[in-house]
Amino acid sequence: MELLSSTKVSGGWLKRYRHESLSVKGDMVFAIFLPPQAESIKVPVLYWLSGLTCTDENFSQKAGAFNKAAELGLAIVMPDTSPRGTDYPGEHESYDFGSGAGFYLNATVEPYGHTYNMYDYVVQELPTLVEEHFPISDKRSISGHSMGGHGALICALKNPGRYQSVSAFAPITNPTQCPWGEKAFTGYLGENRETWKAWDACELIATAEERLPLLVDQGEADGFLEEQLKPEALEQACAKAGHEVTLRRQSGYDHSYYFISSFIADHLEHHAAALTS
Repeated sequence: MELLSSTKVSGGWLKRYRHESLSVKGDMVFAIFLPPQAESIKVPVLYWLSGLTCTDENFSQKAGAFNKAAELGLAIVMPDTSPRGTDYPGEHESYDFGSGAGFYLNATVEPYGHTYNMYDYVVQELPTLVEEHFPISDKRSISGHSMGGHGALICALKNPGRYQSVSAFAPITNPTQCPWGEKAFTGYLGENRETWKAWDACELIATAEERLPLLVDQGEADGFLEEQLKPEALEQACAKAGHEVTLRRQSGYDHSYYFISSFIADHLEHHAAALTS
């Protein structure tokens, strides 16, 4: 790994690294916050998955999470949102497909199937790397925002026993039934909509082998609420399957990091309680 930067913050360290990824067959960048406790013990970790157009830096610069994470003794790992360095036809033409929009799945349509394997990267490769090189335990939780909220939900639902807890901010809950998801899934997975269901939280909940309680915050002034995010679909799927969900509708809040920073402490406490139980 190549260390790109190291910054003292909240008594701990925020470090950024570049490394060669086998999953995406190219270089990837991630950030890691190590709380002060990591100087003497292995600490549990929260994986944060960011949304469309983001990199590893959006959360670290805007969420205001590190004071609370330091208090709780919680590391946070922040990967990028897609492979970089490729130049496929149309890859950089829109914000909701291609560069910055990997959707945390394993693509099957070429050329994206060669490198857009963000699911394998987030679930397997990155945690293995982190646990090998840092004072990080195998106690993991996962959270994210928007596209990353979708990613957090599917990673937890598809991997029973791997995560201690899961949460999301304004997740794309039902991507097979919204424009963002339909565009991305067609480009990454092809026209067969049956194959899309393996990457849709509302579809996965029905057969989930583990039922971690879901904590979801959704701003009621979010401009993407009705067309793209569809929290009511998640509530309906959870009710039908008997899957515990706490979906908090926050009056006046939008889709931005102002919203995330307002409630991130609640989510960190939610994860810390599960990680240290």
